[in-house]
Amino acid sequence: MSTFSAPKGTYDLLPPESADFLAVREAISAPLRRAGYGYVETPGFEHVELFARGVGASTDIVTKEMYTLTTKGGDELALRPEGTASVLRAALQANLHRGALPVKLWYSGSYYRYERPQAGRYRHFSQVGAEALGAEDPALDAELVILAADAYRSLGLRNVRLLLNSLGDATCRPVYRAALQDFLRGLDLDAETLRRVEINPLRVLDDKRESVRGQLAGAPLMRDHLCAACTDYHEQVRELLTAAGVAFEDDPRLVRGLDYYTRTTFEFVHDGLGAQSAVGGGGRYDGLSEMIGGPALPSVGWALGVDRTVLALRAEGVELDLPARTQVFAVPVGEAARRALFGVLTALRREGVAADFAYGGKGLKNAMKSAGRSGARYALVLGERDLAEGVVQLKDLDSGEQTPVPLDAVVTEVRTKLG
Repeated sequence: MSTFSAPKGTYDLLPPESADFLAVREAISAPLRRAGYGYVETPGFEHVELFARGVGASTDIVTKEMYTLTTKGGDELALRPEGTASVLRAALQANLHRGALPVKLWYSGSYYRYERPQAGRYRHFSQVGAEALGAEDPALDAELVILAADAYRSLGLRNVRLLLNSLGDATCRPVYRAALQDFLRGLDLDAETLRRVEINPLRVLDDKRESVRGQLAGAPLMRDHLCAACTDYHEQVRELLTAAGVAFEDDPRLVRGLDYYTRTTFEFVHDGLGAQSAVGGGGRYDGLSEMIGGPALPSVGWALGVDRTVLALRAEGVELDLPARTQVFAVPVGEAARRALFGVLTALRREGVAADFAYGGKGLKNAMKSAGRSGARYALVLGERDLAEGVVQLKDLDSGEQTPVPLDAVVTEVRTKLG
């Protein structure tokens, strides 16, 4: 029995399942790299204040879910609960915004939130995200949504739905906010929720409790309060998505859990995941740079959950087409054969062939069982007599057919057979 186990609400990624996670990360990031996004990596922890100001002091993430720590020097740090504030901080610190705009960045990493663990919701989770900083252009919003939709499609997912909304801007949002507050103050809500009505009323629309949801039926909607500029901007995003063949559903009640969103807001959901149906989402956040002490820098971005995407693939029964972990398995019989075959193994790997070896001096029968289990297409069997004749037996593990190949030609022969 192991002395330790992973902390509550976390998980270990181990083979063979971990191959799916790597494939998902690769599939999400590939369209971004083709669209000119460069890779960024930020520390796993930041100053608490960055998230309090950027994500919002009244959000659940900051008030309830952040892992915070005080360093020996007295600094208040937090494990990052999301990626956008960190990426923007890094870009501002490095003065990337003083060069060509937009600055297009993508990232991949682990995030931490102290939540009640359940299926699809962990305290340590993995995301791939993208941010385009410094341009206010509906085509940029559309580009990011299309890149995410293309990533899901490339994985073979069919049942991901895209929900779309606009949250207005500094001109029209305050008017809507006041109208929403008037409506919410008339409802039967607990003290905690009423406090939230005063600080950030939009978050109340996102409340999942039935007792609250039932009262929200007649709530005013942002779309009825959008100014002309926001209406026009949102219409352009919708037209660009439609022209690109990306289906979406207008969801006037869609809000996101973070305070920094403006205008375009979207979420990708999958109905096969139960309560935690969101697999990713994002939107425009034109005021975030100023919130964290930077210049005006209109920006848009998203984060897609790697764990949730893997769950969605499993819910749909999608088998990813993964490259073989082992193509050739080497089986030596005897010490001299072992040394000779290990040299062949190294040469194969250097030529780009995935190859493994019967380690630990197993007998022929056990070694061939290992070869079968490895998933390899071919086994290379070398005994003392073969070695004396300068050949190795190349065995097709699918057909069972076996042919002798000269030792000095085996790498070329294997590469030819594997195409």
